[in-house]
Amino acid sequence: MDKLKRVLSGQDEGSTDGGGILERANQASSLAWGTRMKGFIICFVLGTFCSILGTCLLWIPGFGLPVFAVLYSVGNISALASTMFLMGPLKQVKNMCAKERALATIIMLVCLVLTLCAAFWWKNKGLALLFCILQFLAFTWYGLSYIPFARDAVIKLFSLCT
Repeated sequence: MDKLKRVLSGQDEGSTDGGGILERANQASSLAWGTRMKGFIICFVLGTFCSILGTCLLWIPGFGLPVFAVLYSVGNISALASTMFLMGPLKQVKNMCAKERALATIIMLVCLVLTLCAAFWWKNKGLALLFCILQFLAFTWYGLSYIPFARDAVIKLFSLCT
């Protein structure tokens, strides 16, 4: 458990930033490890709940699509922000901009904005659903980048299926 705490907080002895700004920001944090875990769990569960609630409300005639777009997007943002409790906001942003995650991050954030645009300004249900699906796929690809060899396994699985 201590190793997990050190790795997630950026204090692992194998860290490459050499005690730079991330370590100083982590040391300046007033949140205890237990509080960070509680914040992570609450934020992640809230994000999942918003996404599921938005999906359930999608089928309400008249105003289902805008509510779905907002709740689904808020849910994704909340789930993404939940990891900031574990590793801190600076390290999270740095990880999001890392070369192996940058494309997935950009696609996810662009699709998030386009989902809201399609639901509110363009009033196009098909585009909103398409952008939500792309948002989900980008978020999944982003999450897989944290699991060693997971992306390679998914690519191999799909290449075997096709």
